[in-house]
Amino acid sequence: MDHSRLRARVVAGAALAVVAAAALAVSPDVVFARAAWLAAEPIRLVAAAVVLAAIRPLVAWPTTLLAVFLGYGLGAAGFPLALALVTLTSVPPFLLAKRYGRIGAAADAGEAFVDRTGDLRSVVASRFVPAPSDVVSVTAGVAGVRLPTFLLGTAIGEIPWVAAGVLAGASAERLTAGAVAGAVDPRVVAVAGLTGVALLGPTAYGWYRERGRGS
Repeated sequence: MDHSRLRARVVAGAALAVVAAAALAVSPDVVFARAAWLAAEPIRLVAAAVVLAAIRPLVAWPTTLLAVFLGYGLGAAGFPLALALVTLTSVPPFLLAKRYGRIGAAADAGEAFVDRTGDLRSVVASRFVPAPSDVVSVTAGVAGVRLPTFLLGTAIGEIPWVAAGVLAGASAERLTAGAVAGAVDPRVVAVAGLTGVALLGPTAYGWYRERGRGS
């Protein structure tokens, strides 16, 4: 095994260990227990949301938590800030994967697929699919998507999820982990998922058939 591949695996393993330890030590309920106090002062709430966005990748929280949290404190007016923070909090796992994960057959296949689909289209469509946000970020990094395109595609693709989270937070009397888990209406999941499949499906099928003929 070459040194670059070994180093990438060591870094990935260490990152997973840190995330697992942080997730066990801190839970969303710890934050939500103080949500009412934070929401009483908008400046305090925004500062807390920025801190949450910064540490979210380390504790493996869902990005929807930010939208629900800001919706609870600011109502629908929290949507722009929630979308900005959800987009920015997706950057660390993307950069980590882009720096250390672009090796092997999976990276080559991902890059070929993105080249065929288009950087922006592939990121937007992947965000519409109801998959964990960090999985999409890592996949985009491994595939070699450019950072500006990743940011724009993430901002567009996260719109339905952030809107649903903000609305769920705005309508909640108190915040709990269950508020995040049930934040998204199943109809939103279905429509967004079908949109993502429609954007990627034809290209994916053609790419699969070409690779099958080639092999």
